[in-house]
Amino acid sequence: MSINIEETRNIRFNHINLVFEPEYQMVWARLRYPGRPCMSEELLRDVARAQQIVAEKATGEYQQDHASRLQYQVLGSDLKGVFSLGGDLARFIALIDQKNRVALRQYAKACIDVLYRSATSYGLPFTTISLVQGEALGGGFEAALSANVVIAEKQARFGFPETVFGLFPGMGAFSFLARRLNPGLAKRLIASGRVYSAEELYEMGVVDVLVPDGKGEESVYEYIQHQRCRYSGFSGLDKVVEQYNPLTYAELENVIDLWVDTTLRLSKKNIRLMQYLVQAQEKRWVNNVPLKTMVG
Repeated sequence: MSINIEETRNIRFNHINLVFEPEYQMVWARLRYPGRPCMSEELLRDVARAQQIVAEKATGEYQQDHASRLQYQVLGSDLKGVFSLGGDLARFIALIDQKNRVALRQYAKACIDVLYRSATSYGLPFTTISLVQGEALGGGFEAALSANVVIAEKQARFGFPETVFGLFPGMGAFSFLARRLNPGLAKRLIASGRVYSAEELYEMGVVDVLVPDGKGEESVYEYIQHQRCRYSGFSGLDKVVEQYNPLTYAELENVIDLWVDTTLRLSKKNIRLMQYLVQAQEKRWVNNVPLKTMVG
């Protein structure tokens, strides 16, 4: 896809929308959900294409020492009340039935590819931010955690439901959480299967910035302005953190192999629980509108 970024501030895919704001040296990357709000293969492809555009622009401007170079990416959602409900469970069920190891691994690899680019800031002095204003579950929680900074409104909810149906989050959950908390607490959080409030995770240190409901976008601009005023200090601190416990692609890739093995060994009861969760998601989100909104 050939796009001249200098000629447009808005680039729209089926599953993600990019809006560049040069005055803030930032780009908004908002997830879009034509169907169930999950990490479908189509969404992952669009996110990868969007990342390519952002990386090329950010790299080019950095190499040219552009005074107002692209320096911030904010990942959010266009769907009110949900950031992402996680992996495409319906797709997992179909691939398990087919015993299709190759396709399951391809899906998992597509996930860690986009998350690794976010976590490592495209290999640049660059800041990735997640803005969570609703539910971030499973792979959606992993996507939020892959950013350098997590900003959440108080209404936001986070959790890993995978253990409920005999699985575990295999696309970076432990790697990201263990670097924000400690390995023991990260394991406990994942194994609990609980849904946590943004306030709980802020107190634990998982959420970096907690803001009132409806103030998410405003808080992003405030955060960026604060960072820009003290850039050299924050940039140095980020380097210290990265050197302390650097994330490698191999670490994420080793985990997805374990995830594929575990997925293919799920029992019929586990799969029925997955099917139930898919049905519950479809009932709750009809035409991308929460039922409580439709009936309220």
